[in-house]
Amino acid sequence: MSAAVPVSSRLPAFPWDRLAPYKATAGAHPDGIVDLSVGTPVDPVPELIQRALVAAADSPGYPTVWGTETLRDALTGWTERRLGAVGMTHENVLPVVGSKELVAWLPTQLGLGAGDKVAYPRLAYPTYEVGARLCGAEPVVYDDPTELDPEGLKLLWLNSPSNPTGRVLPKDELIRIVAWAREHGVLVFSDECYLELGWEAEPVSVLDADVCGGTYEGVVAVHSLSKRSNLAGYRAAFVAGDAAVLGELLQIRKHGGMMTAAPVQAATAVALGDDAHVAEQRARYARRRSALRAALEAHGFRIEHSEASLYLWATRDEPCWETVAHLAEIGILVAPGDFYGSAGDRFVRVALTASDERVDAAVERLS
Repeated sequence: MSAAVPVSSRLPAFPWDRLAPYKATAGAHPDGIVDLSVGTPVDPVPELIQRALVAAADSPGYPTVWGTETLRDALTGWTERRLGAVGMTHENVLPVVGSKELVAWLPTQLGLGAGDKVAYPRLAYPTYEVGARLCGAEPVVYDDPTELDPEGLKLLWLNSPSNPTGRVLPKDELIRIVAWAREHGVLVFSDECYLELGWEAEPVSVLDADVCGGTYEGVVAVHSLSKRSNLAGYRAAFVAGDAAVLGELLQIRKHGGMMTAAPVQAATAVALGDDAHVAEQRARYARRRSALRAALEAHGFRIEHSEASLYLWATRDEPCWETVAHLAEIGILVAPGDFYGSAGDRFVRVALTASDERVDAAVERLS
């Protein structure tokens, strides 16, 4: 029997391991580290969601992959109310075990492999590339997807609002991209996990009726409750769009046992039905964003894009690791821009996901 192919030959190095010495430096600050490197929520899970989880805790049986009827009603209702989708049915939605799992394994679940191409933005979340490499497909980066050679291109990732830059794709650009992809038979998956966190622009979903023409052929949106509802620990996410594509994914995920836990399904349904906690969390992030942006700019940084999402895309016009080292010396840890592609090598990503007390500490140190 042949040995397994080493992971190191199939996947890029895990980037966060490189940040460890800078984390140690920042941690040595007398007042402790201010960790702005990762987008991990720190605020409490809203009480109504916790209550829903607890109420469903007595769930001894296996949950279904496709979710309860209550959950699917919540998913279709939210996509129509919040995304501008029309005519959504239960066949147009599917819960998943966190959006990162979906991104990483989607090309494999779609049956892609050698000779196929998976495209994603030049500056992007690293897991798009990982997903392509896991199935042996060719990862391809783009600045404008409509300039790609469609030959062999099977999956096109969009990400708006962008991680890491916070850039929002305007509606007319989404319309143009979807039309191009349909013309060339390319499946579009739009990662919209930060859609409810627009600051200086109003993010638009690929499922908006104006974008997709009211039909979901060839388009799927990916959504997560990690950021909007502080549910990163629940692994609550879903996909919505093309019923044929989701039907294929459902069959594969049934065979693979990819089931969202029953208490999480119940909590997700409640979370999607409540807008008040989302507004409260947005207000927290807005305050932190305003304070950090002003402090960074006063410290000599320039902020680019950042019109949405949970990050500030910042530069001092120097190599990103020099910026990481500089901030670590004053006890602040940020993510180097080259984690997201070589085009980010003079930027850092500054997350808003720290407590008010830690953000205040960062502001004081920057001043």
